[in-house]
Formats: sequence, structure tokens, C-alpha cells
Amino acid sequence: MKRSRIVVAVVLMVGLVGVVFAGGSQEAAPANDGALRIAVVMPSATNDVAFSQSMWGALMTIQEEMGGESALQLAYSENMFVVPDAAAAIRDYASQGYDIVIGHGSQYGSSIQEIAPDFPDTVFAWGTDVNTYGLSNVYAYTAAAEQGGYVNGVLAAMMTRSGQVGVTGPVEVGDAKTYIDGFVNGVNSTRPDVGVSQSWTQSFSDVAAMTAAASTHIANGADALTGSSQSVVGSIGAAQESGGVYWFGTQADQTDLAPELVVASQVYDWTGMLREIIANRETGELGGQAYVLTFANDGLKMAFNPQVDIPADAMEAAEAAIEGIKSGEIQAQP
Repeated sequence: MKRSRIVVAVVLMVGLVGVVFAGGSQEAAPANDGALRIAVVMPSATNDVAFSQSMWGALMTIQEEMGGESALQLAYSENMFVVPDAAAAIRDYASQGYDIVIGHGSQYGSSIQEIAPDFPDTVFAWGTDVNTYGLSNVYAYTAAAEQGGYVNGVLAAMMTRSGQVGVTGPVEVGDAKTYIDGFVNGVNSTRPDVGVSQSWTQSFSDVAAMTAAASTHIANGADALTGSSQSVVGSIGAAQESGGVYWFGTQADQTDLAPELVVASQVYDWTGMLREIIANRETGELGGQAYVLTFANDGLKMAFNPQVDIPADAMEAAEAAIEGIKSGEIQAQP
């Protein structure tokens, strides 16, 4: 998170202009001087410790690998939860001549579908989905989030003391749904006697609703929680207030949010996909493919928190689940 702020400060010092949209903000890169230019539009902040940060962190890694800002210039629009505003930002970046424009949110699909044909020489990417709309300059991407969900479910089933687990979901779409499906499957496959309660707030950004949902689960006896989206900071806060409630995270390593409670996090690593999209562009391949992050291709990783005492048998079961998913012996999604 600190690193992102430093980059933005450097960008502003070299004279960039920030354009403000309703519902979010945009930071632009310098005029093209031969460097590759990538812009990303995100529904939440670059430091949300969840979905948006997973992509921004990957872009920062790629920038460093390529030699810094002289080789790769990055721009972003964050907190673009209002879809028309996000569409305006996507079109604006394409109009400015960015080489690759990423709509990092499943809600941006129709916008990409509408805008991409107007800029046939621009590479567009969006997720989480696998639909390229048959367009030769659109990449789609998603995460097999059910895989890490299953592993977290195994851990939760083995570590719950009350026999009750709570799930706080945002909207039943995309990787949020598949993650929770995998989690529930992991719990049920490990201990069918454990009760799993689910709630959906119908919002990716409503922190208060997530807080309320988590508090309800805890009041009903849950001592292990999970959930998806940037709004899970509310759920984690509720777990901290109650004390003794474990949290299982996804999308990014959420350990720093509650080091004493976060047992493990599924981490999205988009760097491999980004490298391939950049390499494809250099050969003239501007889209038409879909990418899926998995354990097998190292797009998904598990971050286990060493500050939490994970029982040896639970860790062994989690590691066995990862290997079983990789080999195909375990189907993470029911």
C-alpha cells in the first residue's frame, strides 16, 4: 500500500494531470515517449487489500520487471463503482492512446463490449469473466477462486470450535460466487457436521452491510468467517471486535488487517497473464483469449499466516487439498 502511494507521488511530481470523475478518481501517465502505456479502471482503491490491489500490485511488479516508468507507464482510475463513470474513464484512456486498457471488474463487461470496437488497435482486458465477445482486441480473465475457497473451507472446518461458520458474500456473480461455492464445498467435504450460514449484501462496496452480516453470524455462534470483495474490511472488523473469531481471506493477503485472526488468504497473481498479454501485443495478437488463474499455473497462491497457530493436522489437510486440486483428484467446485 505504501509503495502505491510513492508511485503516485512520483507521477504527480513529473507533471501529470489528474482527471476527476464522479464516484472515483483518475491518475494519468505522461505523454508517450516510446514506453508501453497501460491504464486500469478499478471498482475500489488500489490499496483495498482485495480485488483492486491484486491487479494494481501485479502491474507494479510488471513495471519493475520491465525497467521502471521509462519502459512502462501506468495510469489508474480507482473507486469507479458507478459503471457509467467507469465506462467514461475506459473510453477516455483509449482516446488518449493507451496501448492496453483494463476494466478490472465484472460489472464493466458491457462497457468493454461497446467501446473496444471503436479502438481496434487498442488492447482491452476485463474480468472476472471469460467472455471476449468475439472481439479480436479483447482479452477476458478470471480466477478459479473456488480452489482457494476449498482450501480455506478445509481449514475452517478443522479449526472451528463451535461447529458454526459464517460467509459474508457481496453479489452472487463471478469469482465472489465461485469462491464461496468452493469454501462451502471444502467445509462440507471435511466435516459435514459443521453448519455454514451464508448472507449476501448485494453490494461489492457496502462495508456497513458486511459488518452487519458478519455480526449476525457471530451472534449465531460462528467462530470462523470468510467473504469476498473490498467490503470485507467490515466483516474483519466485526471479527476483531468479538475476539476469537478466525478469518479466511481471498483475492489478496489480508493478514495485515488482523494478524491475530487471519488464518490464510487466497492470493490472486495476475503477473503471468499480464506478461503474456504484453508479449502477444508485440506480435500483433491484440485479444481473443481468456485466462483463468489456478493453483496449477501459479496464478493462485495460498498465504498462510505464521502468527496464527494452525494445527498440524489442519495444515496437512490444506496442503493435501492444494495438491489434490492441482492433480485433478479434488474438484473444488461442487
